[in-house]
Amino acid sequence: MIKKFLTSLIVSVFLISNSFAAGSSDSGSSKTKTQYDMAVTHIKAAKKFEEKNKLEKAKKRYEKAQKLLIKSNKKFPNKADTLNYLGFTTRKLGDFENGEKYYLQGLAINPYHIGINEYLGELYVATNRHNLAVERLDVLKGCDCKEYEDLKAIIAGEKVSKY
Repeated sequence: MIKKFLTSLIVSVFLISNSFAAGSSDSGSSKTKTQYDMAVTHIKAAKKFEEKNKLEKAKKRYEKAQKLLIKSNKKFPNKADTLNYLGFTTRKLGDFENGEKYYLQGLAINPYHIGINEYLGELYVATNRHNLAVERLDVLKGCDCKEYEDLKAIIAGEKVSKY
């Protein structure tokens, strides 16, 4: 009887310790960055290069980010945040048609995604589809967010999007 108890206790402790070890690597405490995280880092750097008018350096960062996002999207499909940045990098690289496709895939998953609605609205302004940009602005209307104000200014022509 004691032998069975000790055996089950040891097995229980082993299973519990393994479940904690397995869970900790997925909790975000890992120092290994995901492809998505690395892509976001490249996007932030690209935006800074754009602000300094270093467009060739920005383009290289967008290209690196796009490659990482494509891999991330294959590994973890149907993530609105990934599709948002795929649309963004694709648009920034001048491919409006495929950028729009990524944005629309993301909206199918999350119709109220703030980033997608803002960036898709910017794409619509850049491709002279003002009415569609206004629709994206209407979705953002109640968000009380910077993205609403940014898109509103771009639609009004007060703020120029580089594309």
